[in-house]
Parts: sequence; C-alpha cells; structure tokens
Amino acid sequence: MSVEYAYHLLFMGVLIWFAALLAACLVRTVIGPRITDRVLSVNMIGTMVISCIVVLSVMLKESYLVDVALIYAMISFISVLILASVYLPSRKVRGRIRGSVEEETETEPRGAEQIRVPEREKEERETAKAEKTGAQRAETKPGQSVKKRSSKGKKREKIVSRE
Repeated sequence: MSVEYAYHLLFMGVLIWFAALLAACLVRTVIGPRITDRVLSVNMIGTMVISCIVVLSVMLKESYLVDVALIYAMISFISVLILASVYLPSRKVRGRIRGSVEEETETEPRGAEQIRVPEREKEERETAKAEKTGAQRAETKPGQSVKKRSSKGKKREKIVSRE
C-alpha cells in the first residue's frame, strides 16, 4: 500500500464523516426547537462545506478550490449575519420621545411574521406623544409654569398657553 493510496483513503474517510455531520446539521436545521438552533445549524453547515471543499482541494491537488472555499466562507458569513439580524431578538433598548425617557422595554423578536412596519411605529410614537401632552395640558391652567427635564437632565420651565 503506497502513501498516496493511504492519503486517498484518509481523505475519503474525512469526506464521508463530513457528509454524516452535514446530515445531522440539516436535521437540526429543520427540527430545531428554537430559531437560534436553526441559525447556528446553518452556520455549521457552511463551515463544514468549506472544510469539505478544502479537503477536496488537497485530495485533487487543485489550488483553485481554495479560492472557491474563501468566497463561499464570505457568502456564508454574510448569510448568517442577515439571518441573525432578521430572526433573532434584539437587546433591551430605551425608547425616547423628544427627550423624555420611557421605561425600559424589551423589543420583540423580528421574525418574518413579527416585523414592525416603520409607519406603525411612527403612529404609535405620535399617539403616545399626544396622550402625554394632553395629560399635561389637562393638569395645568393657562399661564401656569410647568417644570420639565430636558434630555440632558437640566430642569427648565415652560409657560403653558392654551389657544
């Protein structure tokens, strides 16, 4: 048995092992209980395909396959970033409406069925602003000064006038 034949058997064994792992990751992608499992599984599939291409490059002694693997790595990385930004929930954020700080809220996951439309968000902000200013005006009398905090935390006074 020659050394080349031994390497050929080794590379074939590695490719068969990668094929079995790819099948397992494909099952995890389809069945995965959470969306994070699915995104991670897609990332693993991309990594294993890149590894298979590199093993084939060494096995077939074709250097252009390494270039193909590098391009595939870039495409796989970008696709995982896009999947993560669309389907994974974002961190806790502080909502701001014209300098006032609302209580801390956690944003909902931005899955395909839960993407918030910018117009709807704008309407919600305007409604909240109208409710807040309406409540302040109902509590004050014309000509009365109201103390407010600016976005920098400084107190300022504003005289309320009703028209």
